[in-house]
Amino acid sequence: MIPRELEKYLHDHIPLAKFMGVEVIEADYNGLILSAPLAPNINHRETVFGGSASAVAILAAWALVHIRLQQEGINSRVVVQRNAMRYERPITGKFFASAVIPAPTAWKKFLGILQRKDRARISVSVVLCCHGEKVGEFEGDFVALGIQPT
Repeated sequence: MIPRELEKYLHDHIPLAKFMGVEVIEADYNGLILSAPLAPNINHRETVFGGSASAVAILAAWALVHIRLQQEGINSRVVVQRNAMRYERPITGKFFASAVIPAPTAWKKFLGILQRKDRARISVSVVLCCHGEKVGEFEGDFVALGIQPT
């Protein structure tokens, strides 16, 4: 799935992504980068609302799991199970959320469990950056439920 196709999918199926101005910058098997502008995500301090930063981080992590499953030929319902967000500094402009699966062997294990049990969980990490500086971190567990061929 190329970035523009993924962006259209997110905007069509997760309307909040469109309202927040989310753009897909990069999307491949190894990682995913989303961006969002300040204006639709602004708070009373003229920085990004914490809920918007968290939502973009969750979306980046979810989308990475989604596209990896698609590339494996698996259509599965993916949901967030648990997450933790750490804000390190105010986000004062357009920001970026870079998602990766931190444990290299985790994906293969995840797929094996999904195929055996029809349900599996994987951890995803996201780093938020603004103006070239790290402004936050996200860690989350995502669960895939069911397998249907794509």
